[in-house]
Amino acid sequence: MLLLLACLLFWLVSLWPAPAAAQQHGASVTQLRLERGDDGVYLSAAVQFELPTLVEDVLMKGIAVHFVAEAELYRERWYWTDRKVAQVSRYMRLAYQPLTRRWRLNVAPVPISGNAGFGVSLNQNFDTLDEALDAVKRIGRLRLGDEAEIGEDVAHPVVFRFRLDTSQLPRPFQIGVVGLSEWDITAERSARLSMDKAR
Repeated sequence: MLLLLACLLFWLVSLWPAPAAAQQHGASVTQLRLERGDDGVYLSAAVQFELPTLVEDVLMKGIAVHFVAEAELYRERWYWTDRKVAQVSRYMRLAYQPLTRRWRLNVAPVPISGNAGFGVSLNQNFDTLDEALDAVKRIGRLRLGDEAEIGEDVAHPVVFRFRLDTSQLPRPFQIGVVGLSEWDITAERSARLSMDKAR
């Protein structure tokens, strides 16, 4: 009798609809390219991610969110660990302007702080959130340095990282986002890249 009840229970559980899969908000690096220009060596990348509804709601309330793209380039050494020869970061601040109903993207080589002003930064305005996010996802021409500093190796080990920087949010939000997967937008990719000639 007990065995029959267990089988019946197992059969009922197997008929029960499975819960919907949790929405994934992770990012992935879809392109990575190293190129030689007239004035240095540049890295370009493309990142793919979907902006979670919670983050979009925060943006619509006029609170800026920050993204960081970082790249490290190494020189291989057979006798020791690879030596880091270049490192570069790009900081992006995305904010909604309720009065103009436009999106503003600030891009700078240093962290962008609301208290200290935006310093030396590139400012772009967009009509839609999708257009602004397309600009965030395309990381173009991160200057790693001069070719003489980097070397003329056939291929260079490169590490590229992209993340949503929650440490730049206002303090009450920083406390609230701890452990929430909606705020976890990160991607990392390592590759050995050959240097292309810039077009």
